Amino acid sequence: MKTFYPEIAPYHSFFLATGGKHSVYVEQSGNPDGIPVIFLHGGPCSGTKPDHRRFFNPELYRIILFDQRGCGLSLPFGELENNTTQDLIADMEHIRQTLAIDQWLVFGGSWGAALGLLYAQQYPEKVSGMIIRAVFLVRQQDLDWFAKDGASRIYPEQWQRLLESIPEQGRGNLVQGLCDALWGKDEVAKRRGAREWMAWGGQVALGNDYQPSSESHHVTEKMVKQVRMELHYARQHYFIKENQILENCPVLHDIPTIIIHGRQDLVCPIEAGMKLHQALPHADYVILPNAGHIAQGAEMIAALVAATDSFAEKTR
Repeated sequence: MKTFYPEIAPYHSFFLATGGKHSVYVEQSGNPDGIPVIFLHGGPCSGTKPDHRRFFNPELYRIILFDQRGCGLSLPFGELENNTTQDLIADMEHIRQTLAIDQWLVFGGSWGAALGLLYAQQYPEKVSGMIIRAVFLVRQQDLDWFAKDGASRIYPEQWQRLLESIPEQGRGNLVQGLCDALWGKDEVAKRRGAREWMAWGGQVALGNDYQPSSESHHVTEKMVKQVRMELHYARQHYFIKENQILENCPVLHDIPTIIIHGRQDLVCPIEAGMKLHQALPHADYVILPNAGHIAQGAEMIAALVAATDSFAEKTR
C-alpha cells in the first residue's frame, strides 16, 4: 500500500500581491522542472500544511501550495473584503502566470475540490488533469445537509449543542443565526458560537475519532476569524449559482480526471461523488469503503498517492 513521500521543505516561497489588501502566500517544493501541480486546501480558511507536499513524488512533481486569501500564512489573516470565489480563481491564474506555467495538475479536496472544478471550468486549457477528493458540489442540498437537516440526524447531541450556542430566534436559519452572533457585540456569544461551529465541523469530519474539547476550551480571536470566513462563504452560497459546477461539467470532458471519495464521508456524502462521475463519465472513480472526509488514514493516503503516481506515469 502506498504511503506519504518523505517530508520536504520548499525551495521557494513568496507573497503574491493582489492589488488590494491581500498578500497570498505561495510556495514551491519538489523538482523545479517537474510536472506542475497546484494544491487546493479546504475550508475555506483551513490553510495548507507541510504534509500536503507529501502526496507527490518530489522527483517528478513541481509542487505548488498556496494559502487562499485570509488563510494560513496569507495576510491579513481573516480578511473578508475582496474575498470571494472569483478572487481565489483569479489568484490561481495569477500564480500560474507568475510562475510561467503553461498547464498544471489541479489537486483539491472538499472546498478545494469545488474551487478546482470552478477554476478548470473557467480555464480548461490551462489544466493538464484533475485529482478531486471528497467532492463538494456547492448545491443547496449540500449546504443543507451539513448546516440544516442531514448530518444533524447522525450526531444529534453535537447538533443540539450548536443550536443552543445561539439565541432561539436564530435557530431556524443556523448560518444566519451564527453570523448574527459572530458579528455581534456580545463577546461571550461570539466565542461560544465559534467554539460550537468548530466542534460541529470536527465531529462530522472525524466521526468516531473526534475528541471534544472541554467546556473551558479557550476560543482565540484567530478561531473567531476562521469561523467568520467559513460563514462568509456559506451565507453567500460560495459566490456561485445553484448547480453551477454540475451544469458546466461539459467543458471538462477532455481533461484527465480522477475522483476519489470515502464511503464514510459525512461532510460531503458520496452521492456528490457519484453525481460528478455521472457528469464526467470519462473520469476514473475510486470509492474508498472505509475512508471518511479528511485526507488522512492509510486508505485515503494510499489512494491519493496512487493517483498522483498514475498521473505522473501517464505524463512521462
